[in-house]
Amino acid sequence: MFPLIFIHLRWLDFIDILIVAILLYQLYHLVKGTIAINIFFGILAFYLIWLFVKALNMQLLATILGQFIGVGVIALIIVFQQELRRFLLMLGSRGLFSRENLRPFTSFRRSAYAGLNYESVVTACQRMALNHTGALIVLTRKSDLKYYVNTGERIDSEVTPSILESIFFKNNPLHDGAVIISDNRIKAVKCVLPLTENTVFPFRLGLRHRAAVGITEQSDAIALIVSEQSGEIAIARNGALKTSVTPKQLNEILAEEFGD
Repeated sequence: MFPLIFIHLRWLDFIDILIVAILLYQLYHLVKGTIAINIFFGILAFYLIWLFVKALNMQLLATILGQFIGVGVIALIIVFQQELRRFLLMLGSRGLFSRENLRPFTSFRRSAYAGLNYESVVTACQRMALNHTGALIVLTRKSDLKYYVNTGERIDSEVTPSILESIFFKNNPLHDGAVIISDNRIKAVKCVLPLTENTVFPFRLGLRHRAAVGITEQSDAIALIVSEQSGEIAIARNGALKTSVTPKQLNEILAEEFGD
């Protein structure tokens, strides 16, 4: 006879599980679509290799790998310091049980890939290039870049060529910085983006190009740049910059990335 095992759950246990689920979701939401998620999977693979080596009783290799596992918490804090900082900032500014944080558990969020009006973005870039109007536009994908949205001014506007052109008009107080577009809405303007630390970055390119590459190094977003000096259109993806992009090429790239 096998003894019956009864698991007694209290109402506090359900609250405990709910809080842990919310914390895990928020941590995943912060690293989703960024290079941090790849680092996380790398650490997980390293841990699984250690378990495998330990199971094979390979003492020397298991000991060496175990030393890294032993300082795993400190390593995680160092590697994910930016994400942890954003997580603590989120808790301090909105609270754990705010409506915005609980929304994913009560409704299904539409994918950021769906329904981008990229034709309007291409038209705006083409017009601004002809007028030598400097612009920096960030198109989100998996990561909605909430941290960087909060560095600017929220407007939540539809995506049209006229609105984008008016934002980057040189006499507009909102023209300096980046526009972030997510879910086919202009979420914020005048946003501050991280600059690339690439030491071989071309010196002839300015801060807009550095910021465009920087945000694509830290996320899966696509950044579009219109040069104020040359009127040249450029696009940054996965930390790589492509310059001298024609409107036709830009339309093809965005259609491939965001088309239905």
